[in-house]
Amino acid sequence: MTAAELQHRFRFDQEGIEFITDLIQNDIMPLTNRNHSVPAIVQVMVALRYYATGKMQLCSGDNFGLHQSTVSRIIQRVTTALVQPNIVKRFVSFPMDPGTIRKHQVDFFAIAGFPGVVGAIDGTHVRIIAPSEHEVEYVNRKNFHSINVQIVCDASYKILDIVASWPGATHDARILRESGLFQLFQRRLLPVKCHLLGDSGYPGKDWLLTPFLNPQAGPQSRYNRSHKCTRTLVERTIGHLKRRFHVLHGEIRQHPQRASNVIIACGVLHNIAKMFNLPLPDDDDNADAYNDNGNANDHIVADIQGTDGRAYRNHIVSAHFM
Repeated sequence: MTAAELQHRFRFDQEGIEFITDLIQNDIMPLTNRNHSVPAIVQVMVALRYYATGKMQLCSGDNFGLHQSTVSRIIQRVTTALVQPNIVKRFVSFPMDPGTIRKHQVDFFAIAGFPGVVGAIDGTHVRIIAPSEHEVEYVNRKNFHSINVQIVCDASYKILDIVASWPGATHDARILRESGLFQLFQRRLLPVKCHLLGDSGYPGKDWLLTPFLNPQAGPQSRYNRSHKCTRTLVERTIGHLKRRFHVLHGEIRQHPQRASNVIIACGVLHNIAKMFNLPLPDDDDNADAYNDNGNANDHIVADIQGTDGRAYRNHIVSAHFM
């Protein structure tokens, strides 16, 4: 295949496929060569084809010469290898050193003049088949079964944090409250004062800035415009992720734990693709169409501002948007 054909079918070129294979081959190869074991690079390509299309049957009949049951085992094996904590931490990590945090702040400020931003946060729903247990918990507000995925990105559409373990009926604010990211900010563990940007479904904190629901003309409106323009990056990041890996745009036909692993694996691969500067597939020019969250107004339930959140938001307005 040409480089373009490889990227179209697997979302990675030869260098990228070989890099991923070297990364996980010790975890996916059997201890012996008995029973005609499938080479590691073929296993990686099978899994990448599945992530790219979401169709397991395409993998089994796609020149690999493998039975569908073998394809299923390979996909599970590669996915499990990609979501090992050491792999996830290597490619998806929230910045903890002052220099990196300040670089993120500079990059975000260049977009629309919003100061102090280290990341933008949002949730997105990934469809799954109805699970056999706790089925009602997975029915989201749009009445389909899903995993509600929390994503934080930087200004270059790289994923800094991803949580994919909550049923679709769970509210974004609860997912954040139960996350390690919440503890990171609440316990003041970051070395530089910084904040996230989120929509109005999130609670206002002195580290999480949300828009005014009914902004007054002038500084509050200018704050909202800058906030919206900057926060749009996380919506586009989600769009890029689902456009690159169509398995996240369709329906993952696996039970919730395996579906969650597929989502995390795709997050890791998204950042690897960014590392190699690989382009998005050209099968659709509207990347944002792949963010199934719909209109931003769907998130708005209340302007949940604690005392610290309200005071900090007012400080940002008076210091930077007067």
